[in-house]
Amino acid sequence: MKTKIALLFLLPTLGFSQINILDEIKKVIPVEIPTTTSSTIGSTDISKGLKEALNNGITKQVTKLTTVDGFYKNEMVKILMPEELQKVDKALRKMGLSSLADKGILMLNRAAEDAVKESTPIFFDAIKKMNFRDAKNILLGNESAATTYLQNTTTTYLYSKFNPVIKNSFTKVGADKVWTTIISKYNGFPFVQKVNPDLTDYTTNKSLDGVFKMIAVEEKNIRINMSSRTSDLLKKVFAMQDKK
Repeated sequence: MKTKIALLFLLPTLGFSQINILDEIKKVIPVEIPTTTSSTIGSTDISKGLKEALNNGITKQVTKLTTVDGFYKNEMVKILMPEELQKVDKALRKMGLSSLADKGILMLNRAAEDAVKESTPIFFDAIKKMNFRDAKNILLGNESAATTYLQNTTTTYLYSKFNPVIKNSFTKVGADKVWTTIISKYNGFPFVQKVNPDLTDYTTNKSLDGVFKMIAVEEKNIRINMSSRTSDLLKKVFAMQDKK
């Protein structure tokens, strides 16, 4: 302290050309620059924020798919005839059976809408099991990191749940009868190679594709659209992503 006071008394006697007064003061009395203190984000906040975001996304987007026309009138996820049955579709329309072809496509989508109802609890369970490392990697990852996480952790289980539901849904919505008629009509045409597609497997996989596409839409939205961060926690957590 005595040294600091002595230096202050000596400063007027020093030539300004020989010494930079401010620099000398800084050496003895360091200048502190005020900083704005911001609340730190702990691992608990990050995990809770990511889980909240994913829960919101699933509730908002996946639920849409379970409603009537949730698949059928959504061009992003609408299920069309499988590639190997494109020739069936063309043949039916050429023979004046467009309405039958359209009904077949409608039935595939109705079965998907029915099956997706099984997905929500599976997703919520996967989110509940997410640890801090998963959450941080997702938060600071690319725009589809959360969707990829859910795909990796739920696809096998979702398939096992969707497949029997799709099969039952075919019966419930009348898809099995429609498609039996379609396949019989086509196989009865002269000079065609007979088909016997596994529509349950096809529709199951297409249903899964649709679910993850819609989750990806909501993930991208919450990452780039601040107004979609509907709670203080989401704003706080995703601010970390904005700064990466």
